[in-house]
Amino acid sequence: MLKNINQHLKDQEAPYIEALSKLLSIPSVFDGNAKDTPFGKDIDDALKETLQLAESLGFETHYGEGGYYGYADIGEGEELIGVLGHLDVVPAGNLEDWNTAPFDPIVKDGNIYGRGTQDDKGPTVAALFAVKALQDAGVTFNKRLRFIFGIDEESLWGSITKYLENEEIPSMGFSPDANFPLIYAEKGLLQLKLTTKNESGLKFTGGNAFNAVPDSAFYDGDEQEALSAKLDELGFEYKKEDGGIKLVGKAAHAMVPEKGINAIARLCIALKAIGIESKAINFVAQEVQEDPNATIIFGDINDEPTGKLKFNVGKIELGEEEILSIDTRIPVTIPKEEIVEKLLEVAKRHDLTYSEYDWLAPIYLPLDHPLIETLLAVYQKVTGDTETKPRTSGGATYARAIPNCVAYGPNFPHTTLTEHQPNEHIPIQDLYTAMEVYAHAIYEITR
Repeated sequence: MLKNINQHLKDQEAPYIEALSKLLSIPSVFDGNAKDTPFGKDIDDALKETLQLAESLGFETHYGEGGYYGYADIGEGEELIGVLGHLDVVPAGNLEDWNTAPFDPIVKDGNIYGRGTQDDKGPTVAALFAVKALQDAGVTFNKRLRFIFGIDEESLWGSITKYLENEEIPSMGFSPDANFPLIYAEKGLLQLKLTTKNESGLKFTGGNAFNAVPDSAFYDGDEQEALSAKLDELGFEYKKEDGGIKLVGKAAHAMVPEKGINAIARLCIALKAIGIESKAINFVAQEVQEDPNATIIFGDINDEPTGKLKFNVGKIELGEEEILSIDTRIPVTIPKEEIVEKLLEVAKRHDLTYSEYDWLAPIYLPLDHPLIETLLAVYQKVTGDTETKPRTSGGATYARAIPNCVAYGPNFPHTTLTEHQPNEHIPIQDLYTAMEVYAHAIYEITR
């Protein structure tokens, strides 16, 4: 382990927070209608800002394929080591649920607030400054180190896919986009749509993203008095607003839907109960309900490494078509085909057509893998925490993109997880400690 790095890390704290705040102020949310850039001007601005920052820290940078991705290199040697982060963020959601402006970062009470503080701008920039501290300490790298910046991780991974098609693939690495000590297995991620022609006459939408539990759903159709009475009976929170009723849920990441309250599910349950039906409404109300594991559809699906299947109805759209956008996290030993077969059977009963939107295969590295042993030893040495064990996750990080890669921090066992939620924040001291862990980890894996 390095002996002379602490003061150099301390010197990076103020410039790190300044650089991070500038990046957090860019609302880098995926724009599906972008014309001049692959994923939207704001995302492109975030990429250019990060590449400019990396260049100022001593990296050689590359703006790839007209803005599909970027990377920053340092060091020499035959072998390439990767640090894979992403600069896009999920939408802010309902601004009323934020105590601060999501894209106007603020430091208060020892935390930094803003969309992207945890996921994933905060840790990605921390790792960049960790390298700066290593350079200032006189460290030379015996392998090439490349920071790969993806910019549509929260949607379809077109950015990292384009990188893999065109660029050198690292032999190993980590993604600073999850929890410490590290994540050695990630569930399969299946995102799908169930669609049908809308013959119900109903028109409404709810939810913002596949991978977020919807914290609100608005209904402005008929029978509002009956609906509010049923919501009272069911104990579902709601608000009467101009022309309609807003169901109040609780946001959470789709990898842990049990930590949220799905407003779409509650609206469908209540509508069905008062006789307002459609194929999508009936599917949610009868087959999913408020069950984050969808056991009516699948039964008890789980395995020893990664636990239960997770199922999240992230969006509903009733226009000319009825569309349900669903995120499913599949345990690593369960075949995707088994899940799809069961879902197809139930969807057919409701005259809903299945289409796959995205699929990310699971990853599973053994605990005696050299990379895992190295990164775990670094975490334990820096933090003194030898009790917390490596974990598995339902999340989907860029660790899946290259061989011999795991998700590594930034969240510690004590950190409150706020990614994909209103008031996303992280303790500044956690970011400083993560920077220290990343410095020692990068030193070790580039020896």
